[in-house]
Amino acid sequence: MPSRSETDGDPIRIIAVDDHSLLRDALCQLIEAEDDLTVVADADRTQGLAELVERTAAQVVLLDVEIPGSHAPTVVAELTDRFPALHVLMLSMHGDTQLVQELLARGARGYLHKSVPRESLLAAIRNAVARDPQLTIALPSSGIHGSGFAAPEQQRLSPREREVLTLAAAALSNRQIANRLNVAEGTVKRHLRNIFEKLGAVSRIDAVNKARDAQLIPRP
Repeated sequence: MPSRSETDGDPIRIIAVDDHSLLRDALCQLIEAEDDLTVVADADRTQGLAELVERTAAQVVLLDVEIPGSHAPTVVAELTDRFPALHVLMLSMHGDTQLVQELLARGARGYLHKSVPRESLLAAIRNAVARDPQLTIALPSSGIHGSGFAAPEQQRLSPREREVLTLAAAALSNRQIANRLNVAEGTVKRHLRNIFEKLGAVSRIDAVNKARDAQLIPRP
């Protein structure tokens, strides 16, 4: 079911930022076709973006990575520092691993290749403002270490799944994780199966490595 603002049920308020006017217009039209989403502003540059967010009370910013004269990681850091509740989703034609990781570390809630299906983009927007928001990464299959980042739903770990995997990364057994989280051991096993499937992992170590590469769990 589409997500709504937790406070008033109004459509999710979005700002679209892209220096290519045709792409920006198409993006805005796509969003406006959805009853639970609305574009409150669009821009072709990042200058003045913070003031635009403040003026429109936007909840989500869709930000093109390659805007001339703009350093995306700095923009993301400034926005998320000033507006902790703001969700910034990056859009790009490139899948540079280091850039993805830096943007996520600076506070971006997702990174989507511009070739993703419209459904994936809309799902990422709605997920960003969900009660338990999750990172969304959607890249071509060759984008990050061959890990299979073709669809964002494959890369969504719930807060509990991230918690389980973080404990598994610390070499805790299933029983120890269950005791730590006060759940049944079978529940831990189920979470791990879901994690393996989402990450395309074949073992705990493989899942931990892939999750760390994607900034889904912290490195030691």
